[in-house]
Amino acid sequence: MRDYIEERAVETAIYMIETKATVRQTAKKFGVSKSTVHKDLTSRLVQVNPGLAAEARKILDMNKSERHIRGGMATREKYLHQKQK
Repeated sequence: MRDYIEERAVETAIYMIETKATVRQTAKKFGVSKSTVHKDLTSRLVQVNPGLAAEARKILDMNKSERHIRGGMATREKYLHQKQK
């Protein structure tokens, strides 16, 4: 694996852990795709730093368990804005 990929995997994991960011937010911050962030955190990071990968996995799992709530809130906001026009 190339050095810059390993560095990116570690940096994205640290950012996600510190800020409790979602994969989309992390991808936007680092200018890469969601798929790249997910691959970095689930596959590549395990080879580079297993301890950090375990912590990142906790954040990914937390985000997955909350995503249906975020989706409902986004839909609610969408319709609230439509009614105001």
